[in-house]
Amino acid sequence: MAVRTGLPSMTARVHVDLLLSEDGRRTAAELTRRLQVGPASVSVAVNYLVQHGYVRRERDPQRRHDVYVLDDEAWYHSIVISSQQTLGTAQAATAAAETFGPDSPVGLRLAKAGTFLERVVQDMTESADRWRALLS
Repeated sequence: MAVRTGLPSMTARVHVDLLLSEDGRRTAAELTRRLQVGPASVSVAVNYLVQHGYVRRERDPQRRHDVYVLDDEAWYHSIVISSQQTLGTAQAATAAAETFGPDSPVGLRLAKAGTFLERVVQDMTESADRWRALLS
């Protein structure tokens, strides 16, 4: 299911393993051992998850290892990050529409896309903020 949402296969495996862990925490070594993959695969997957807000890194000072944590607000953070990226696309489409001109077919198409994406991002952000308390 995670792959169908657009996550790369290894990233989905790491994410699901963290979701199903008792405390939502694993080290890279634990993920490598549990998933029977190389450390580089885990590293790439974790970096993707961190970048998209699903996971955060914490330092274990006793063992001097990074611990990857799936916190209660991971879904909220991932929606905010995704919305920011989509807003960037909307703004680029709007700027390109101005360049092509509002009367040209390309300009009209890009203006519509930019407006659509901006409104969807606004709705998603407002909805995520409204329902954020469910994650606490």
